[in-house]
Amino acid sequence: MATARPGSSRKAQYGLFFGLIAVIAGIIVGLVLLAVSLVSPTSFERLRGGALDITGEIAGSLHAVTATASGLASGATDYWDAARQNGALKRERHRMLERMIEAKAILQENRQLKAALGLRDESKSAVAAGRIVGSSFSSPRRFAILSIGGADGLQIGMPVRSAEGLVGRVIDLGQHSSRVLLVSDRASIVPARLLRGGQPVIAQGRGDGTIDVRPLEVGRNPFKRGDIIITSGTGGLYPPLVPVAKVVKLDDDGAVAIPLADPATTSFAIAEPPFEPKAEEASAKADSAADPR
Repeated sequence: MATARPGSSRKAQYGLFFGLIAVIAGIIVGLVLLAVSLVSPTSFERLRGGALDITGEIAGSLHAVTATASGLASGATDYWDAARQNGALKRERHRMLERMIEAKAILQENRQLKAALGLRDESKSAVAAGRIVGSSFSSPRRFAILSIGGADGLQIGMPVRSAEGLVGRVIDLGQHSSRVLLVSDRASIVPARLLRGGQPVIAQGRGDGTIDVRPLEVGRNPFKRGDIIITSGTGGLYPPLVPVAKVVKLDDDGAVAIPLADPATTSFAIAEPPFEPKAEEASAKADSAADPR
């Protein structure tokens, strides 16, 4: 197959023709400019200055476009870099907050452990100290699980208390754990009295995390908001003078109180033998007899 020559294509002919015209035009313009520079150097300087101005405007526009494009690219890069750094800072802040919360929880737990150990040292009859590892919140029955059991000397019926106050009593027992009936359970009834004035009252759980307190003397409501309820020791089981609850609301013939030892915020507790008033009286008499004064 023969290769087509330029003369056989109209498009190629037009290309050669216009190319020739451009070359001729360039030669003519060059000759004119050369003649002007020789005949009238001043006019040639003005022409060259005008050409320089036009070239400068074009170059300036091209530079502005280039700078804008470069600025957009740089700005986009800076934006994504700032977004990445912001995300990294947020993650670091979140990790720091987590570490702060963990540190506060550990500090609070250490304080409670120290208080429980101090309570055990002060209590002459403490059997064992353990951790509260779980409790019920939504159920109408209120229990807690203690990390000590029969192997630690616990028995069913033993009262359980923390540094904050009375937790409840042991109702179920394993070798290494026990179930505690909380003072806020409906089945829990604690003989108590007002710290202010010493008036005897009955504290019974309501099953919703609070305690119903009623005076033994009917017809007069002795409670005030903020009153502290403590055990009286009447009837045995619970030792006297242990904080039980704080009054938060008054009703017609009694009040509603909240337990001072809340398993949700209490980590450690101790178990004690059931209180026996006669044994306590005998111990007090023996101490009195041993004191020469």
